[in-house]
Amino acid sequence: MKRLHLLLAALAMLVATACNTVQGVGKDIQAGGKAVEKAAR
Repeated sequence: MKRLHLLLAALAMLVATACNTVQGVGKDIQAGGKAVEKAAR
């Protein structure tokens, strides 16, 4: 049972980290799109 709790805690940390990473990538892509849009004007 102790291993299961440890595994679930590790999985939760991994998921939380992945969410932050995906959000950061989205912001980077959005900033890139704004730069392209600005250059096209």
